[in-house]
This record gives sequence, structure tokens and C-alpha cells, in this order.
Amino acid sequence: MDKTTLPFLIDWSSRSKMRGPGDHSLGALFHQLRDRLAPQAQGVSLTYVDDVGMRKLNRLHREKNTTTDVLSFPSATEKGAFPHLGDIVISLPMADKMARKFGVSRRREVETLVIHGFLHLCGFDHEKDHGEMMALQEQLERELLQEEPLSMTLKRGRKPGSKVKKLKNGTRVVVTGRAAAALVRRERAKKEQKAKTRKAPKPREAPAKRGPGRPRKEATTAAAATRRVVRRKRAAPSRSGVIA
Repeated sequence: MDKTTLPFLIDWSSRSKMRGPGDHSLGALFHQLRDRLAPQAQGVSLTYVDDVGMRKLNRLHREKNTTTDVLSFPSATEKGAFPHLGDIVISLPMADKMARKFGVSRRREVETLVIHGFLHLCGFDHEKDHGEMMALQEQLERELLQEEPLSMTLKRGRKPGSKVKKLKNGTRVVVTGRAAAALVRRERAKKEQKAKTRKAPKPREAPAKRGPGRPRKEATTAAAATRRVVRRKRAAPSRSGVIA
């Protein structure tokens, strides 16, 4: 039996809240890559994760505490074991972010990442060669996808001046340009408003000190304090010269 007619099983799994393309979109691409690069392989797996899961894998296996777009884990199959080629892990949030930067669909970006990861499973390493892997990747994108290749060298970090905006549903997005400038103005206005409404605490008045002796009794009302008793004088006896 011809090796190219061997069955090829693709194990699909997802640990991401986002939705990634499946067998209907990528199945033919995987079979074409197998026929072209690894005709003896009979299985491969693709797992979608979020940035948190990708960061954990990158830290565990590469000692890099950052997220990335794709990781590949070649399978070291023993003699007589099922010829599983290996595992490809793709971060869907990173793929979606890069797709927006390139102005393409998420599926198109994932296709590039699948080709990149598949080449790693076949032993290629762009960090050690002299550009052969990336040249082959561009060739495969043109031949298999009938598309111009997408760059893998675009910076994955945030643009200078970008800000993180929290949406009403609790998610956070990175905004740039006018949206970032408007976010800065709103934050500054909130701080200024808080500074204006903040009241300084009133100083406490020290209690009046009393001298030694009995305390004075204060009048209960202002009228009692100003009340005066008016006494009428008796008329003095007349002093005429007549004796009665």
C-alpha cells in the first residue's frame, strides 16, 4: 500500500473561550502537509488555548514567562508504536490579535500558524537554520493556500501609546490612537473631579479649661440670664411743720 494512502487522524481539542477553525476548514491543509512533508505520519493533534494556558506551557517548556502564538511538541515514537507526528498548540487570542493587525480573518492567521507548527514537528527550526524554514513556509502558503504569506516577524507586543480599556462585560482590550487619547483624558478628568470633591477634615476644638473651685451654673435660657427683679421704692413720710 502506498504510504500517501495511509489514514491520517487529526485530534482536535480546545481549551479556549474563543472558537477556532476545525476539520472542515483545516482538514485538507493538514492532509496536504502530511503528504508533502511527513507521508509516514498517521496522526497529529491540534489544541486551541487562551493566553493564560499558552503562558504556562511557554514557561514550563521554554522557561519564558510570556505568551506566544504557536508551540510545537514533536512526538518521539518508539519502534512499532503508532506513528503520531506530534502536537500543535495555538493561542486563539494571539491569533485573533494578529489577524486584526494584518487585516485578515482569524482562520487565515491560524492557517499560517498550522504550517509553521507542522514544520517544527518535521524537524525544522528557524532559530538555528539560515532562513530555510521560513522560506519553505512562504512557499507552502503560496502553493497550498493560494495566498500571499503572512509575516511571522511582526512585533507581538503593544504599540507605544496604547492603553488597556476595560469594557462593561469585564473584558479588557488594547486601544490605540484617538481611543487611547480619549481614555487618558477621561482618567485625568476623574482624578481632577475627585480632588475637587475631597474635603479636608475639620480641626477639633480643644475643650475649655475650668479653673479650680465649683463650676458656675449657667442660665438655662437667655431670658433667665438677663432677667432682673425691679423693686418699687416706698414713699417717704412728709415732713411738714404741723403736729396732729
